Amino acid sequence: MITLSTIIYFAWFLSEILLQRILRGKATDDKKQQDKGSLAVMWIVIIVFINIASIVAAKTNYPIVPGPLMNRIGLSVILLGMILRFVAIMQLGRLFTVNVTIRKDHHIKKTGLYSILRHPSYTGSLLSFLGFGLSVNNWLGLVIAFVPVFVVFVYRMNIEEKVLTAQFGEEYTTYMKHTSRLIPWIY
Repeated sequence: MITLSTIIYFAWFLSEILLQRILRGKATDDKKQQDKGSLAVMWIVIIVFINIASIVAAKTNYPIVPGPLMNRIGLSVILLGMILRFVAIMQLGRLFTVNVTIRKDHHIKKTGLYSILRHPSYTGSLLSFLGFGLSVNNWLGLVIAFVPVFVVFVYRMNIEEKVLTAQFGEEYTTYMKHTSRLIPWIY
């Protein structure tokens, strides 16, 4: 029997696979990819820890809230994260790539979500991982699903911000002073 959880998890995973396939920077048009292997590291961490979190949640009993409510809240947070991620990608347009690359005629996006957050796409993605952790309704599963992924995203943001600072200098450092990384006005 296919459940709502299965459908949402599948849609989330499929959307990320499609982004990986469709939105890669092309080496012919862009400056050298400066990823430093962070995309591969991200995928390894995500796959490993989502699977561990699923197993731990199935084999242990540390409910966040008894009953099905937390699963529904978690699924809603996944969907909210997906929507935020897609809006951020649409607002960045052709400048968005899944690998760290400076595109031809690249500029710093400072409007829309990017007027508040430097990495709204990552905010959306991290919301989805938080939602997944909540949806398994297990404190230990939540920590396992979210914390390692958050750490690897911070690693990736550090790489991106160094590349953007090297490319745009003071313009980017000024932009960093006026925006938050992931959470508006907090972080």
